[in-house]
Amino acid sequence: MSKDHKAPGLFDASILLPATGDAFRKLDPRLLLRNPVIFVTEAVAALVTLLFLRDLAIGGTASFSGQIAAWLWFTVLFATFAEAVAEGRGRAQADSLKRTKSELVARRLKADGSTETIPAPDLKIGDVVLVAAGELIPGDGEVIEGVASVNESAITGESAPVIRESGGDRSAVTGGTQVLSDEIRIRITVAPGSSFVDRMIALIEGAQRQKTPNEIALSILLSGLTLVFLFVCVTIWGLAGYNGPLVSVTVLAALLVTLIPTTIGGLLSAIGIAGMDRLVRFNVIATSGRAVEAAGDVDTLLLDKTGTITYGNRMASDFLPAPGVTREELAQAALLASLADETPEGRSIVALATGDFGVAAENVVPDAVIAFTAETRLSGVDVGARSLRKGAVDAVLKFAGLTQQNAPVEFMKSVDLIARSGGTPLGVADGRNLLGVIHLKDVVKPGIKERFAALRAMGIRTVMVTGDNPVTAAAIASEAGVDDYLAQATPEDKLAYIRREQQGGRLIAMCGDGTNDAPALAQADVGVAMQTGTQAAREAANMVDLDSSPTKLIEIVEIGKQLLMTRGSLTTFSIANDVAKYFAIIPALFIATYPTLSALNIMGLASPQSAILSAVIFNALIIVALIPLALRGVAYRPASAAVLLRRNLLIYGLGGLVLPFAGIKIIDIAVSALHLV
Repeated sequence: MSKDHKAPGLFDASILLPATGDAFRKLDPRLLLRNPVIFVTEAVAALVTLLFLRDLAIGGTASFSGQIAAWLWFTVLFATFAEAVAEGRGRAQADSLKRTKSELVARRLKADGSTETIPAPDLKIGDVVLVAAGELIPGDGEVIEGVASVNESAITGESAPVIRESGGDRSAVTGGTQVLSDEIRIRITVAPGSSFVDRMIALIEGAQRQKTPNEIALSILLSGLTLVFLFVCVTIWGLAGYNGPLVSVTVLAALLVTLIPTTIGGLLSAIGIAGMDRLVRFNVIATSGRAVEAAGDVDTLLLDKTGTITYGNRMASDFLPAPGVTREELAQAALLASLADETPEGRSIVALATGDFGVAAENVVPDAVIAFTAETRLSGVDVGARSLRKGAVDAVLKFAGLTQQNAPVEFMKSVDLIARSGGTPLGVADGRNLLGVIHLKDVVKPGIKERFAALRAMGIRTVMVTGDNPVTAAAIASEAGVDDYLAQATPEDKLAYIRREQQGGRLIAMCGDGTNDAPALAQADVGVAMQTGTQAAREAANMVDLDSSPTKLIEIVEIGKQLLMTRGSLTTFSIANDVAKYFAIIPALFIATYPTLSALNIMGLASPQSAILSAVIFNALIIVALIPLALRGVAYRPASAAVLLRRNLLIYGLGGLVLPFAGIKIIDIAVSALHLV
């Protein structure tokens, strides 16, 4: 993928400007019905706005109703704008892939041998294109002429280049990857709109993040409280119609706003942004507060094996000599047979032989160099009477004139031992003499097993997903210490697994680094992409780990739990705050009609108008006052739900009950002194 297309930042103008327009479009009541609290707030805002216009026309108290209307509309727009920003991020993920695809160009070969430059989407099946070093491959196809080193990190996430050549199973190439050396001719085999990148775009666009259980529970709670207080205000208006006017509609509307849970509603976004900021301290970039919150409730963590749990390339780890052959002799032969092998495996054999075994390349000029091909699956050299070959076991046995049935028992035992451990055995032979076996294996990143144990202690189940066969997958899973694995997994398999788990009520986190991980990263509740991964993975995820450490989820989960605790504490405060305001204001509203209620006016509020204005002012000020706590967050301490509940009730519940009485009284004194009502 082109480096010119970076994922937009949280405050990128390309996200914020469209979100501003979307925020106004989301004021459509049909859309706001999904959020009853905001829907009621919008309805009240519209009503108060009409009353404000009426007051302007008749010369009434327009300043009071105008302030109430402005505050209500700000509340609604704040909520719709936050939702629009989140949706804008999702659209940007697929749009970036589409731009990358559409901006590719191709040098198509004409019948006379010349070339013409055309947009990559205009290519057709059967077209032949010429791609030189430094150019991007314009579409999915196969190499029909030439051999080149290709950087496929845009698709696989692995930084090491691979060899692509005509013929065999190394001829397939993918659009968007880059040729690093030489020049190749490619026949396009996939029609525009059906390529690998197109499939990734379709899967990403179809992915939807579910609401967290805490979000659902809080939505039900807030909706219930809103309906209760709406019923209270309507009842008061009904009493007014029966006994005569008690309070104005503007006052009732303002009363409703002060009683419904607007405090926690106004702070939710601040809490989410604060969680994202705290992640930055751990070198993790989050693109939404919802993802940070979901991390606190994650049940299962899926990790892509290649590039996430392992380094990404199979590397030589040991030499197992045949009887009568020393390890040094085997290492020397393997070194010579790999000198012309430019694959990552070949380079790792050279590194192992020269590093761990101290073998030096002999200063010899080979009579012939045998390059690896898909047909022979062998590489090596001919030096005098020696014919050194290294490659797939069955190919080496065939070269030596042997079969698995008549091969030396110790040689086959070594092959079986490596295969059972999940590694890849490579045979080494000198003519008809078998010298031994090279053990290739995926190298697990150091310290990862201990980190997975820590995740298990936090109640998080780890699952490794890989395209390897079940035997190899089981061996790597055991070495890495994961709880389960998903072998031979395609992008569709990963996506289906996550959706199946989500349907069971579980929250899923996914760590990956390749384009083939992008759909799963987009579908997961928490998608963590490695910074060293592909652009598609980083854009599909809602978090990017700048250190590329898959076990960074430990810190992410702790911050997510802190976010949940902060929201729980402030929700407790908000509910207690609303209850206190109810008992502080209602008596003052009815004193004029029912003088005996003056005994309940324990704060001695000056008048109904002063009481409601003081409550509105307090309602606005308390949100501002609580922003520092929302940004700082409540300290995370592992504790049971019962302990957390007791602490919330004692600190935030009691504080929410006491503070409104003192705050509203102080504001009422100021309002009366300034004659604002």
